[in-house]
Amino acid sequence: MRLVVLGLSLSSAWGNGHATTFRALLKAYAARGHDILFLERDVPWYRDHRDCLTPDYCTLAFYRDLTDLKQEWGVAIAGADAVVIGSYVPEGVEVARFVQATATGTTAFYDIDTPVTLAKLSRGDYEYISPEVIPGYDVYLSFTGGPTLDLLEGRYGAPAARALYCSVDPVLYRPTDVGKRWDLSYLGTYSDDRQPTLERLLLAPARARPDLRFVVAGPQYPAAIDWPANVERIEHLPPARHADFYSASRFTLNVTRADMISAGWSPSVRLFEAAACGTAIVSDRWSGLDTLLMPGTEIVLADSTDDTLAALARDDARAIGAAAQARILAEHTAGHRAAELETHLVEAAAIGSRSPMMAGG
Repeated sequence: MRLVVLGLSLSSAWGNGHATTFRALLKAYAARGHDILFLERDVPWYRDHRDCLTPDYCTLAFYRDLTDLKQEWGVAIAGADAVVIGSYVPEGVEVARFVQATATGTTAFYDIDTPVTLAKLSRGDYEYISPEVIPGYDVYLSFTGGPTLDLLEGRYGAPAARALYCSVDPVLYRPTDVGKRWDLSYLGTYSDDRQPTLERLLLAPARARPDLRFVVAGPQYPAAIDWPANVERIEHLPPARHADFYSASRFTLNVTRADMISAGWSPSVRLFEAAACGTAIVSDRWSGLDTLLMPGTEIVLADSTDDTLAALARDDARAIGAAAQARILAEHTAGHRAAELETHLVEAAAIGSRSPMMAGG
């Protein structure tokens, strides 16, 4: 299969989780025998923080603007068996109109931010997708499963909405031989709606237990935040250091954005990555989580500061982490997800009006 992907970023993981998601998925997809071209908008905030310029599983190319995309890559888009556009692609609505008018193969939207997307659509915010272009995609690949899939088809006219969760590359995310440095860690870019949960489930426990060690890694946190003395700060942690980070954590915290809690069925890529490293996870609560990891034995759920403190008092962190690792490796690796993507694209081609595509793989 000749696949073209237009995504937010493959070259830089700075301040976004899209890069590691695309890297794991496309590496596994290429391993199934497919040829991949990834097209990325050349923007300064990622240009200055690129950590992946020569992937060995796909061709990575940059375009300056919509005109450049049309002139330089229109032929490749027209000749592809499938074209996938990701969420948060700059000028995503115009990109969608161009791709849907140009492509002869299957077209798909890969929404790595589905609950955020739906909240934006309800406000009339069409930053990267609009109700007008959704029916023009042959398949809507959603980061969120569950009832949201029915909503995408029923309200927005998606011909086929299919869950395509994030995943993990088990070669890159696995336990490493480092000592435990922290009792509880958190990895994530600052977000207004995640910060109250971070305060309740990590910063307040840190103040209550000055004898324990905590760490928060990620960019864009306001200077005004009052960090307890026992909370270490790491401004940016490149993906190459993620496995060591999780392996050095007795527990790690998973914090979910409000829109994703409301929708449910929205696991973040960090959930899979931490579990693959064998690290015990403390998570906020949302519908569908128990279909991925079993509360109590494969993950610990926390609603309050006291819940986090109780988790940190447990002596079975290694067993919880090992159970989560076994579950994720059995069901949620990039290899599993690449097979699902292939199935969704082939099925969409079979029932759509576009050119047939090779099954590949």
